[in-house]
Amino acid sequence: MKHTSPSVQLHISSQFDSGAIEVLSLTDHRNIQLNIRKDNAAEFAQWFHFALHGAAGLPIIMKFMNAGACAYPKGWEGYRVVASQDRQHWFRIDTQFDGKVMTARMTPDSQCVYFAYFEPYSHEQHLDLLSSAALSPLVSMERLGSTVEGRDMTLLRITDSHSATPMAQKKKVWVIARQHPGETMAEWFTEGFLERLVDQDDSVSRELLNKCVFYVVPNMNPDGAVRGNLRTNAVGANLNREWAEPTAERSPEVLVVRQKMKATGVDLCLDVHGDEGLPYNFVVGSEGNPGYTPHVADLENAFKSSWMASCPDFQDEFNYGRKGPGEGNPTLATNWIAQHFNCLAFTIEMPFKDNAKLPDLAAGWSGERSRKLGASVLQPLMAVL
Repeated sequence: MKHTSPSVQLHISSQFDSGAIEVLSLTDHRNIQLNIRKDNAAEFAQWFHFALHGAAGLPIIMKFMNAGACAYPKGWEGYRVVASQDRQHWFRIDTQFDGKVMTARMTPDSQCVYFAYFEPYSHEQHLDLLSSAALSPLVSMERLGSTVEGRDMTLLRITDSHSATPMAQKKKVWVIARQHPGETMAEWFTEGFLERLVDQDDSVSRELLNKCVFYVVPNMNPDGAVRGNLRTNAVGANLNREWAEPTAERSPEVLVVRQKMKATGVDLCLDVHGDEGLPYNFVVGSEGNPGYTPHVADLENAFKSSWMASCPDFQDEFNYGRKGPGEGNPTLATNWIAQHFNCLAFTIEMPFKDNAKLPDLAAGWSGERSRKLGASVLQPLMAVL
């Protein structure tokens, strides 16, 4: 899709991996009017990613006209749009939200500037991550099956097969990410996690791989990611509401991963996400499950205490609050896994905005900070395993 302004020759394009926007008006660089596009088969609208051409040196004003009607309008409060002029280095720009319209301002230095809800993580990056990880002698790669549109569902299995611990006695640790494809920070997190985990000079990694087998799915929703969806796959399924009864037609991505989990067993699972509203890093446990036990509660507390002690970017003061007994939603991955395997399971949430505890005025919360957080989670894993 290309839109042209006859006066200053502006163009907006989004026909690329994860591109998504609707252009309403491009006749004035000081009044560019846009709508945030819905997921292709669902009503969720929040993710955007597009390129603006021809605005070098011009003070542009972009108005996202339907921001107040999006899936999470409170997500725009305190939020700043992410921009890049080289698709490598991303920064935040001046943004305001009046409850209905979100307005972003910038004067680009180059003739092409990219804007996104959060720093993108492309399908090509995803494939590169899988291939680079698989080069390690600690890693084996397995194709679990296909997405709705035929993309590969890929699993990385990581352990030290020569360690003193017999394979049958090793803990089975699962890490899944990006069930909601617009939460790209989740795959940045997984990249940092994998890089540290396969570092044979890292003593924490070596200790974990001696005692554990890791099963990692860096992208649970490749179709939604390529399509530029916020929360759903190609047929409109919110994968993190499909775990109780996934089907090959609607949610094959969950189905194949769940089948593999049943084959391997699960002793601990981390499901990595992003949160639109809260400007903090936090976790969500399984306390609403009928099978929640004091032992699991002790493990949760040990995990959180260790992470807070070793990483200032993580906190446990601001979160969703605790569910009461029996209030857990069994269709969520964390709840289904914790209940089915009687194990510790957490949903990890990172902000689309910034970490209010340690703000970064230039970048906000970013892909690189997500990578660092992913690397840091090895410490609390060692504390509980």
